[in-house]
Amino acid sequence: MNSVQHIDTELDGDRARSSVATAQGAQAFTRLLRLAETRDSGQIVRVVRFLAATYNAQAFPLDPFELRAVDVAISDDMLLCLDALRWGQAGLHTLVPDGDRRLQAVIARWGLRWPEGG
Repeated sequence: MNSVQHIDTELDGDRARSSVATAQGAQAFTRLLRLAETRDSGQIVRVVRFLAATYNAQAFPLDPFELRAVDVAISDDMLLCLDALRWGQAGLHTLVPDGDRRLQAVIARWGLRWPEGG
């Protein structure tokens, strides 16, 4: 295999991996958003903070230790979201129906505050 073929093969692999990560991240984000919309517990406020960080990390910084303070299934979904963000095909909220409005409503419902001027 020459160097051009090798590069093409790597790019194809990266595109495939990116597509899978984005699809899995969209499904995980949907599950987390649904939890934030319908449940009320200490874990859910952590989910909301995570979702807000994926939306605007400057306004809502992520503490990675939050992944240790939730159930394994929830932290697995958080990791899938992070992987999708890493590949960067789209903002996660854009991958779910009415995601922007729904996420803004969850942020407001849980009392997260945008920084001054945000």
